[in-house]
Amino acid sequence: MTALYASLRDHLTRMFPGSTIASLEPLAADARTVRDTTEKSAGYGEPVRVILVDRAGHTQELVWHAVLPNEFGHDRRADRAAQVLQAYEDAALPGHVGALDVGFVQLDGGLCSLRDTGEPYMITRYARGHVYAEDLQRIATARTIADGDLARLDVLARYLADLHTPIPDGAVRYRRAIRDLVGSGEGIFGIIDGFPPDCVAEEVLRELEEDCASWRWRLRDASRLTRTHGDFHPFNLIFDGSSLALLDASRGGCGDPADDLTALAVNFLLFAIDEPAAWRGGLGVLWRHWWTSYFAFRDDAELLAAAPPFLAWRILVVCNPRFYPRLSARGRDRLLGFARETLAAHVLDPINAEELFR
Repeated sequence: MTALYASLRDHLTRMFPGSTIASLEPLAADARTVRDTTEKSAGYGEPVRVILVDRAGHTQELVWHAVLPNEFGHDRRADRAAQVLQAYEDAALPGHVGALDVGFVQLDGGLCSLRDTGEPYMITRYARGHVYAEDLQRIATARTIADGDLARLDVLARYLADLHTPIPDGAVRYRRAIRDLVGSGEGIFGIIDGFPPDCVAEEVLRELEEDCASWRWRLRDASRLTRTHGDFHPFNLIFDGSSLALLDASRGGCGDPADDLTALAVNFLLFAIDEPAAWRGGLGVLWRHWWTSYFAFRDDAELLAAAPPFLAWRILVVCNPRFYPRLSARGRDRLLGFARETLAAHVLDPINAEELFR
């Protein structure tokens, strides 16, 4: 903390030239609260009260806020960044105390201001090769698999089997993963809210949402937390020969393995639902091989019982015209029906997908 205080002194001196720091002292969260039964016992940060004095002897009092990790949606660094940035913008509310700066604490203890910045950005390396979705499109068109297709699927299954290592003491993060599955903007509630009006009957979406919400209580106390990719769909998978590269890992890098398995598997259904002939000699072969290959590399006796809400989520994504506008209304209805049936059965039985193509 001494090094951080020194950085804070330097930063404030740059922000307020000619001023000196008269005092830096921890400010207990909710310090003004009456010490009785209404006292708040936990806050979201550790504020520091700062008193500055300018050359004319005038003082001003500031508060430096930090955010601590906790289980209330702040367990990821990205959550805490979002919380601080949102608080900075919300301080523009009339009558609110003014917000003067926002930034990050650097790894060396320095302070990096973001107050004059706009939208965030990221730079990554470029992965050469072709997206796996191109393979699925080729198979759907040719209506048969080719040499190397099962081998590539084995590479994907092996990758996930190796990735899905258990994370001990993961109860809080697993609950977060299940909560995000159901209630986040990218989860089931958010995807349903993003459906265009009159695309799907409201009662169908409402019943699906209610079914999925009930699964939160079925899964929230399970001990299934592993490393995960979080968005393992075929547009995020790049093959350069037999080498695999991944894009856009999401959702904190941990969750239920069923998330990754269904994120890819639903695409075998999607690419065939409007072309049933593509299922029999091609995508259906991949669907069946996908499950047997993964379980050959990694034993998970509970995965198929945990999978229904994850499959429903991914089906909702591919059925939303915002993402896949060319899917037919009939194909959309059949996939949503399969999601409902799987949720009601309380298990994903891969063989049941065959009914979609008969």
